[in-house]
Amino acid sequence: MQIGIFSVSDVTRDPVSGVTPSEHERIQAAVAIAEKAEEVGLDVFAIGEHHNPPFFSSSPTTLLAAIAARTDRILLSTATTLITTNDPVRIAEEYALLQHLADGRVDLMLGRGNTAPVYPWFGQDIRQSLALALENYALLHGLWRHDVVDWSGEFRTPLQGFTSIPRPLDDVPPFVWHGSIRTPEIAEQAAFYGDGFFANNIFWPKDHFIRLVEFYRERFEFHGHGSARQAIVGVGAQAYIGQTSQQAKQEFRPYFDAAPVYGGGPSLEEVEATTPLVVGSVQEVIDKTLTFREHFGDFQRLLFLADHGGLPLGTVLDQLELLGGEVVPVLRQELAAGRGADVPAGPTHAALVRAKYGDAAPRQPRPRANRGDNVTGTSPYEDSDDVTPISYPRF
Repeated sequence: MQIGIFSVSDVTRDPVSGVTPSEHERIQAAVAIAEKAEEVGLDVFAIGEHHNPPFFSSSPTTLLAAIAARTDRILLSTATTLITTNDPVRIAEEYALLQHLADGRVDLMLGRGNTAPVYPWFGQDIRQSLALALENYALLHGLWRHDVVDWSGEFRTPLQGFTSIPRPLDDVPPFVWHGSIRTPEIAEQAAFYGDGFFANNIFWPKDHFIRLVEFYRERFEFHGHGSARQAIVGVGAQAYIGQTSQQAKQEFRPYFDAAPVYGGGPSLEEVEATTPLVVGSVQEVIDKTLTFREHFGDFQRLLFLADHGGLPLGTVLDQLELLGGEVVPVLRQELAAGRGADVPAGPTHAALVRAKYGDAAPRQPRPRANRGDNVTGTSPYEDSDDVTPISYPRF
């Protein structure tokens, strides 16, 4: 079980102090939060991708590379990598390079995002978002698994004899999660490839996500990757921890009421009743989080939203102390109890390398140093067997 935190990278006014942090302060805070997460024993730090105010994380790989240099153990991920508006060639290159810098402590979560204007900013049409997600991931999947590829699709120029560089570490690509809050086709895509499915259910009623996860599990088994219970599932969570329930609600309510997502909508109590949000004591957070297995079955990754809505850095770090020191140890013990022996652990680079190579040494790709030139990029491959044509399924 991998338990960690994620950030959506919002720059939000603190409703208690009235102070709005600068982008610089929030970026530095994200690094401090990731370092603290490792210090208190959490497994994962994830950051979203946004290209519009009031967010700052337009380049997750840059931020995660800085964090990788300051940490030793924690897994680094994205809470969203935009598969629709990013060129899959750039995703392949940037995350492979990050994987090398972090010695394999990298995976990513693909998503379509929730900001409509981002599509024309990057030359795309939001009406094609699902088709973009399916086609772009097929290319990304192929670029990481074949040294040289040919590609022709609807949404980008063709590739001929193309090699994405650097090649993935140990010739094992970063693990991919597909995040979705609404679309069964994305769950189908995750199942088709045998990838992970992350139900980021922090804002929606759980019944909707129960159906999505059940559908993903069924299709994972259908595509021959294992039994439904062996499917790789991640879920989102959000908690604010106090010494008592009353204290927690008193402290968190101003942030809830003013938050861009929550403010002006249902009350704190109503949202707690219908979503994973829990504002209360350590035991209340543990009790509610343990119900997730009743809803979703055994899962491999649990990420708590850490710093949303203007919470000051000091408060977030204090919350991480409580989460890592008092909540997570109990969750690990309870979630391990009764877990099926056939249910896989959360994916790591080391585990993926063992699964691919067993006791053999992993392959270290060395693309031909003198192929092509730096003017035309021409690929002088004489043997057509070296080139892999890539196609993609249509769901």
